[in-house]
Amino acid sequence: MSGWTVSNALSPTEVEIAYRWISTESYWAKGMPRAIFERAVENSLCFALRDVAGELRGFARVVTDKATFAYLCDVFVCASTRGQGAGKTLVSAIMAHPDLQNLRRWLLGTRDAHGLYARHGFSVPENPKRLMQRLDPDVYARLSSEAS
Repeated sequence: MSGWTVSNALSPTEVEIAYRWISTESYWAKGMPRAIFERAVENSLCFALRDVAGELRGFARVVTDKATFAYLCDVFVCASTRGQGAGKTLVSAIMAHPDLQNLRRWLLGTRDAHGLYARHGFSVPENPKRLMQRLDPDVYARLSSEAS
């Protein structure tokens, strides 16, 4: 299939669809509370991938200062669309976005899409021992239980 379009505008219905994908189908944010997702969307540069009929087929966020750094996250293409070049189109559009040019560092995390990102210059960090993380993998479950 060809004719994909990518934009930074998402309707409230599309935000709901993206939330459902990320919170129920992703391996990295399963169970994310709606309020957390909405805050993430509000504070990120978001991308919507649509098919020729204008239906949302993919979503991604970039957390960035638009000057030196960007973190590409929540890249998701719906299951029925995978393998049709949609992910390539989405990532290409993100990398070409005018606010994301000439950044010194990009980061992302992926379990299974290394080839997709390698096409855009991503690689394993040269000095991984210099990178650190603070990870709380149970935060969404804990927040959900506190809300009940």
